[in-house]
Amino acid sequence: MSEPLTPELVLDAYRAGIFPMADEGELYWFSPNPRCVFPLDAFHVPRSVRQTIRRGKFEVRVDTAFDDVIAACADRPEGTWISDEIMHVYRALHRQGHAHSVECWHAGQLAGGLYGVTLGGAFFGESMFTRVTDASKVALVALVERLRARGFMLLDTQWCTPHLARFGAQYIPRSEYRRRLNLALALPVRFA
Repeated sequence: MSEPLTPELVLDAYRAGIFPMADEGELYWFSPNPRCVFPLDAFHVPRSVRQTIRRGKFEVRVDTAFDDVIAACADRPEGTWISDEIMHVYRALHRQGHAHSVECWHAGQLAGGLYGVTLGGAFFGESMFTRVTDASKVALVALVERLRARGFMLLDTQWCTPHLARFGAQYIPRSEYRRRLNLALALPVRFA
């Protein structure tokens, strides 16, 4: 029988470079090699996203609808790795001040966003969703701006996708990831 998933176990896993995902009710732990990260100093905002931001289409908020964001991230027709158990634990992490959401609102409705976990100067991106075109992209740009402004060092995206690569996400070897993670964990910075 495996150990129950708790906020403390998840935080210890992140400190070790490991994260949980569920598949058909079973919980699995991952530490990809190579690992995908965003170099915060080389983050690229595509022109179309810059234009959307300039138009002011979305109101960006932080931590005002965490439960709604994680529920929207889990609500995918193709299936999800966010089980009820994971949702429960990450909501607890949010209440403890470790998990955060960046949300885009349009016409008074939640249009898109993302969530992740912070430890020291590391942000571990977990998932994003969009209901209105470009909402999750604008949330990602807002996240990076916030991380830079507060002195964060690491934005971990776990695996790269073509969508994330457009913004400059890149793979690094596990050894380099561990080096950056250890440096980031030692930083006395705060997300909120």
